[in-house]
Amino acid sequence: MQSTNLGNKESGKLWHRKPCPAARDGFNLVQRTAQACTALAFNLRRKSEFLVALADYSIKCFDTVTKELISWMRGHESSVFSISVHASGKYAITTSSDTAQLWDLDTFQRKRKLNILQSVGIQKVFFLPLSNTILSCFRDNSIFAWECDTLSCRYQLPAPPESSSILYKVFAVTRDGRILAAGGKSNHLHLWCLEAKQLFRIIQMPTKVRAIRHLEFLPDSFDAGSNQVLGVLSQDGIMRFVNIQTCKLLFEIGSLDEGISSSVISPHGRYIASIMENGSLNIYSVQALTQEINKPPPPLVKVIEDLPKSKLNSGDLKMKVTTGRVQRPAKSRENRIQTRILKQDLAGSFENKENELSDGLNKKRLQILLKGYGEYPTKYRMFIWRSLLQLPENHTAFSSLEDKGVHVAFLNLQKKYPIKSRKLLRVLQRTLSALAHWSAIFSETPYLPLLAFPFVKLFQNNQLICFEVVATLIINWCQHWFEYFPNPPINILSMIENVLAFHDKELLQHFIDHDITSQLYAWPLLETIFSEVLTREEWLKLFDNVFSNHPSFLLMTVVAYNICSRAPLLNCSLKDDFEYFFHHRNNLDISVVIREVYHLMDTTPTDIHPNSMLHVFVALTKGQYPVFNQYPKFIVDYQTQERERIRNDELDYLRERQMVEDMQAEVDQQRVEDEAWYQKQELLRKAEETRRELLLQEEEKMVQQRQRLASVKRELKVKEMHLQDATRRRFLKLQQDQREMELRRMDDELERKVYMRDREIATTTKDLEMRHLELESQKRLYEKNLIRNQEAVAKEMREDADAFRRKVDLEEHMFHKLIETDQTQNQKTQKLIEEDLAKAEQACLNADWRIQALHKQRCDDLQRNECYHEVARLLRENRRKETEVLNAMTGEEAKKWEEAKEKDFHLKSEKKASALADASRRWFLEKEINDALEDAEHPYSKVPRYQNGQVASSCLPRTSQLNAISEMDSSTCISLNQRRIQWDTTERDLMERVRNLRQRLAAQARNRCQMPHLLAT
Repeated sequence: MQSTNLGNKESGKLWHRKPCPAARDGFNLVQRTAQACTALAFNLRRKSEFLVALADYSIKCFDTVTKELISWMRGHESSVFSISVHASGKYAITTSSDTAQLWDLDTFQRKRKLNILQSVGIQKVFFLPLSNTILSCFRDNSIFAWECDTLSCRYQLPAPPESSSILYKVFAVTRDGRILAAGGKSNHLHLWCLEAKQLFRIIQMPTKVRAIRHLEFLPDSFDAGSNQVLGVLSQDGIMRFVNIQTCKLLFEIGSLDEGISSSVISPHGRYIASIMENGSLNIYSVQALTQEINKPPPPLVKVIEDLPKSKLNSGDLKMKVTTGRVQRPAKSRENRIQTRILKQDLAGSFENKENELSDGLNKKRLQILLKGYGEYPTKYRMFIWRSLLQLPENHTAFSSLEDKGVHVAFLNLQKKYPIKSRKLLRVLQRTLSALAHWSAIFSETPYLPLLAFPFVKLFQNNQLICFEVVATLIINWCQHWFEYFPNPPINILSMIENVLAFHDKELLQHFIDHDITSQLYAWPLLETIFSEVLTREEWLKLFDNVFSNHPSFLLMTVVAYNICSRAPLLNCSLKDDFEYFFHHRNNLDISVVIREVYHLMDTTPTDIHPNSMLHVFVALTKGQYPVFNQYPKFIVDYQTQERERIRNDELDYLRERQMVEDMQAEVDQQRVEDEAWYQKQELLRKAEETRRELLLQEEEKMVQQRQRLASVKRELKVKEMHLQDATRRRFLKLQQDQREMELRRMDDELERKVYMRDREIATTTKDLEMRHLELESQKRLYEKNLIRNQEAVAKEMREDADAFRRKVDLEEHMFHKLIETDQTQNQKTQKLIEEDLAKAEQACLNADWRIQALHKQRCDDLQRNECYHEVARLLRENRRKETEVLNAMTGEEAKKWEEAKEKDFHLKSEKKASALADASRRWFLEKEINDALEDAEHPYSKVPRYQNGQVASSCLPRTSQLNAISEMDSSTCISLNQRRIQWDTTERDLMERVRNLRQRLAAQARNRCQMPHLLAT
């Protein structure tokens, strides 16, 4: 056994030796879940996906190709210990101790949830194979079967007998879903038949087994799902495989030192994967484990007469046979009595030509190899079969048969034989259709699918070989089968019965005593060619021998099978037991059967030997297949004609019946309509009479009711008058009370509003007084600033006058600049004061309006609306007046700017005049200086008469200039005084206008406050 350490590897190979036993050998890490795995499930609809249940009670779906998480399903509140997938791969059932949930694997959404009482508990919920049934097993040993689509309960299994009652823990079902195996903490196994819904067998395991931990059936390719071998894992870590029919222990895996923790079997039953208690993973080969069971018998070597010594060569090989064992060929030094020497001609001159096969094989040598090893090598078995059967491989002929399509006889094959694999069903259908097109008898043969199915499953990838193998089998090994068609081949069964009578008369007499004919003990084996009673390996071993021998070998096999099974057959007494025996697997060693067949072939007399009645092997012809007409053609044709006639008659009958049914339906419909119409008329008449009577009764009742109603109306009218009078008095009193309350409320409101008005008036008066004081203080501040400014101006003017006397040009320039600066500063100051005044007045007005708005909110909607309109009008008027004030101030500002410009122009003109005076004075001085210089040069010259006049005239400009300066000073002082007077007048007018405006606003506010009182009164 090879051992591989996976360690921390993420991928690698499991098998390192050469050659590798499987094409896909290796392992890959899909995902690290970071927590323990509690259950696994494969065989989903998408084959690359699988389900994993984790310790956090969740189920995840991974993809083995992309290694990605596909879905994450939650919903369990405890650990999931079982996952069962539907045969279609569309649904899955997850089971925990408290609940079972059904999931849709297309959307990964939960469809249903099974909740139970905690006292009961769930053992397992799973799908039955190849069916739409869910089996639920509970801790109280109750087992229910449910329909998957509707979730309706189909049946419940009865309670097991009290003598062998155990608490079921583990379960297993055969692939056909017919047998349920259950076990628990006991060495007993219960086998339930789900079709009969009863317990049919109790198997007692060895005494070493005290508890059963796991159960699983071992699949087989040729048992059609009725598994016969059950694997039982017990508490000691050993898994024992038991045949449930014979109760025989076949083999076991594991040991006490190396126990098995859990185990699973591959779908095809070839390998067993087991997780050991030490953490290792062991993979077992079922073929190797069953080798001892299927071990061939010791080889039999027939004694062949020595050839004449003249034909022997010194180099001939010698084969020594001792103690029943075949040894390797070796050269013999001497002839011994105990040993027979098989001489072999290297040139092959002594071989019969009919033993030579295609592809260089020799039939005699193959037979010797077969007798020595019991079977052909698995690797070369198909090649050997093709050589033995000498298949022509007529591709063209087979294509012509295949092109004819599916035969009408096999259109509904899947209904009679529901095969899970669509590919296998399709290949079987095509093979049977080709056989039916080849010969008409095969379309009428009911057992042909059973005969061809093993070969179809074996050669499903090569339909030509499959067809030719089946055709060769029918031509050679099925000789004379169809002579008594449609009955079983009586002649063949008679041969078998004669051979059986010769070799085992007791068994045949037992059959006769219990009315068991060859149609029951021989024909089931022939029509299924032993596929129902043998496993795949046994069947292949048998047909290795069948194809290597005369066609009578198959008939002898039937006799040998009965003889080897004589012990259980002699114990059978019921016909059902015999039928069951020849349709199910039995505990029989096929090697023993094959040895018995060879014995029968050698010991059967010639007169009853099938060799004398069956011709030798004949291969299929090349190019075209031979005509197969070894059947009563008239019967087949008659059956075909009869079937066609019956089909036509059925069609005519169905057509006529349909017409009759249509006519009958029309007549019935017309009759029903007529009856319905008459009934409707009768009902209408009766309803009319009933309604007339009801109308009369209703009229009488109406008269009585009207009389009672009139009296009731009179009483109600009197009561109504009394009630109205009482209501009127009560209403008047209530109205009076309401008016008194309204008057008191209005008085309170008047007092409150008078109080509020007085408070507002007092507050307004205080505000006006404060405003007056503020205005007075502002006025005094303005006057003080103005006087200070005037004093500064006078001081500056005096300084300018003194400086003018020192330098007139500089003083005049500084004086004019001071005047301009003073004017600009006064204008800015005035403008700021006016803006502050306007802002203060506006703030006061806004405060008054807010107070008024708060008071007016207490009035009703109409008064509030009127007040809003009044306030809006006042606001517009105020804005208009403010606009007038601003316009007046703007006009005044414009006038001042005009006056400043005029004064600036006057100043410039004065500057020009001063400049002219300076120029004239400079000219005069220069002239006088020149004259003085001339007089100094000529002191005794004649003095002109007009000298005094010139002096006087020279003094005139100086005097006039001084007068102009004094006049300018006086005019400047006068203009400043006038401007101050104008400012005072304008300020007084503005203050008077503002005071009048505030008085009007206060009066209007008082009037509005008085209006609600007037309206209320």
